[in-house]
Amino acid sequence: MNRTDKASLATELKDKFDKAQVAIFADYKGLTATQADDLRRQLRTHKVEVKVIKNNVARIITKDGDMGDEAKSLMDGVVGPTLVAFAFGDPAAAAKVIHKFAQDNEALKLKESLMGRKKIDASGVEELAKLPGKEVLLAKMLGTLNAPVANFVGVLAAVPRSLVTVLAAIEKKKANPQG
Repeated sequence: MNRTDKASLATELKDKFDKAQVAIFADYKGLTATQADDLRRQLRTHKVEVKVIKNNVARIITKDGDMGDEAKSLMDGVVGPTLVAFAFGDPAAAAKVIHKFAQDNEALKLKESLMGRKKIDASGVEELAKLPGKEVLLAKMLGTLNAPVANFVGVLAAVPRSLVTVLAAIEKKKANPQG
């Protein structure tokens, strides 16, 4: 690969890093081609693109410093064959798939990764995998936002309900004066 090809590949990868919610790095040495294809297929349904990056190209990406110091230190530390999963959709869903795949296949080992411009370690990727999905988090947030309004409506409805209960009791007492 000549210098211009490396530069164009670096530009393409830098664009992917900018657009991705999270970029999960993993050592894939020892994975069979079938296993790698299976991982790609599982990730594709979650808007995740998998690339294998060369160490020299990784260093070219961060050479100008646009991606930040944490990304530069991560890329400078990339050693050996490295698979990068660019999650353009829900980062938790991508982390779940990769984490489960790494548990099932010992050949895939999670490395430090990037979430936006911040570096997260392998345990951070595992914590991300434990998070509920985006839809569940949105539903919880909406439920939390809706609770005060629902409680307020309940309080407002209690006043007429109490009045109706008192009136019903008075009516019952008048209907049965011996009571």
